[in-house]
Amino acid sequence: MISNKWRIWKYTAKVFDLCVFTCAFLFAAFVMRISPTGMMLSEFMMLRITLGNALLFTLLLITWHNMFILSGLYVSKRLTLWTAGISEVCKATLVASAVLFLVSKVLHVSMVTLKFVAILWLAGTAVMVCGRLIARGLLLILRRRGHNRRHLLIVGTNKRAIEFSEWINARPEFGYQIVGFVDDDWAGIAKFESTGRVRCSTFAKLAEFLRHQVVDEVAIYLPLRSYYENAAKLVSICEQHGIVIRVDSQIFKSKRQDAVALDLEENTQFMVIENHIKAWHSFIKRTIDCIGSAVLLVLLAPVFLIVAILVKATSPGPIIFRQTRVGLNKRMFSIYKFRTMIADAEKVQDQLLAQNEMSGPVFKMKEDPRTTPLGRILRKTSIDELPQLLNVLKGEMSLVGPRAMSLRDYQLFDMDWHRRRFSVRPGITCLWQIYGRNSIPFEQWMELDLQYIDKWSLWLDLTILVRTVPAVLRGTGAA
Repeated sequence: MISNKWRIWKYTAKVFDLCVFTCAFLFAAFVMRISPTGMMLSEFMMLRITLGNALLFTLLLITWHNMFILSGLYVSKRLTLWTAGISEVCKATLVASAVLFLVSKVLHVSMVTLKFVAILWLAGTAVMVCGRLIARGLLLILRRRGHNRRHLLIVGTNKRAIEFSEWINARPEFGYQIVGFVDDDWAGIAKFESTGRVRCSTFAKLAEFLRHQVVDEVAIYLPLRSYYENAAKLVSICEQHGIVIRVDSQIFKSKRQDAVALDLEENTQFMVIENHIKAWHSFIKRTIDCIGSAVLLVLLAPVFLIVAILVKATSPGPIIFRQTRVGLNKRMFSIYKFRTMIADAEKVQDQLLAQNEMSGPVFKMKEDPRTTPLGRILRKTSIDELPQLLNVLKGEMSLVGPRAMSLRDYQLFDMDWHRRRFSVRPGITCLWQIYGRNSIPFEQWMELDLQYIDKWSLWLDLTILVRTVPAVLRGTGAA
């Protein structure tokens, strides 16, 4: 849960860079205007800003930022030396400035001269480097205190794997917690175990281990000639679970198109296979989640009050129902809903399993005897799910995403490819909501979740949000 909260550092970098570009652009424009004319600062600030200039600036801003994305400036730098980070910033700003100059020439922007671009590059690079060094220092302090941790699983028990684990443990500022090691029995396993390190799984039991353990990243250290088959299967399993993989970039041909090579110490090349949703898009998505959930909580406050009074008045028990759900990368959290059933309804669920109307591990009954009369109305209209806006605001859920699974349902999953749905935050609504809710079969539900992950875009999120309203009003598939 902690690492999710601190992901804001990644998103903040993008906002910071946009602000830097804006300030550097204005600074360069100011220098260019005051040099020949002696214009005072107050006079410069009074210059008229036209709609055309604003649109032009926006285009240049987008160009600048997209070049940063293409330069890999927003890939995780946990294992990158600070000197390499500075070098990457300088290269990215240089390339972005050059492209900016070319775009300006195509658009006939007379103000953007070589001198203007040089000032922009120097000012922008200096501030960005200083900002990243300060942020890196703050992150190092936080990670040394146990925050912003990522759970790392090491595959292999050979000398290289042990050296890598020692390298990680000696650098707590990187924020990694080693979960354990994965390997089969071999000639050197006794020597490995004598060091006190933990072999938490064999290859045969790895899939089962990942189903119940929080793992953010996997680092593969195997004798590649003899264990290529095991390593290739591992890559496939991790992709199904949506887990980041660190492997030699020249060895495995992952099917994913978003693999990024990183430089570690001693110029070791690693390929990082991450989730489909890019960091910049994630920032926009999270911003929409925060603003949207906050606004809706304020606007719907009267509804919350009325429903709370009705729930309390019509049946004994708490107003809010809390249940442990499986979230991003299988991290557990408590989901909030208006109570729609009798108190202690979960304790009698086993007695109703024979009447389950939902395929797969999920339990649903259209005429569930545990549901209160008010609860049926709340479920039909999905009003019972409104408290989940608090989960969205806390960062545990998103407005749009795969439905949050209960721990019981998750433990009954029998296909690993189903678990890739946990590589993104669960949501209040998604494709399953607009295509029939509980009326669609379990397998189709899982396929829709993976379709959402693979084809995700901001436009898709907005489309789902708009189409959710008529879907709820129709009440199709509601239980």
